[in-house]
Amino acid sequence: MLQEITERELLHRLDASEGKEALFFHTPLCGTCRLAERMLEIVEDTGAPVPVLKMNINFTPVLRDKWQIASVPCLIVLENGIPIRKEYALRSVVDLHRWLTR
Repeated sequence: MLQEITERELLHRLDASEGKEALFFHTPLCGTCRLAERMLEIVEDTGAPVPVLKMNINFTPVLRDKWQIASVPCLIVLENGIPIRKEYALRSVVDLHRWLTR
């Protein structure tokens, strides 16, 4: 199960963040988001190359605007607290694993 984090918690730790981590932005009523979350859980269970956290986009107005998140589901990889990649098309477990490995 992906760990949920609030915008406040993430903003607090971004400055001290080292290494890579991924953020999965979703909404509770989004069917595609539920499917993508399940695929990410499988990636996590099989040894995700980076930790994956999830955030409800409805409660992340600062990051949504700052990172220009246009829709959900959205997966963003951070390196040292800075977004380096963004993906909206979460196609398969294999694609997600490869995408997170890059």
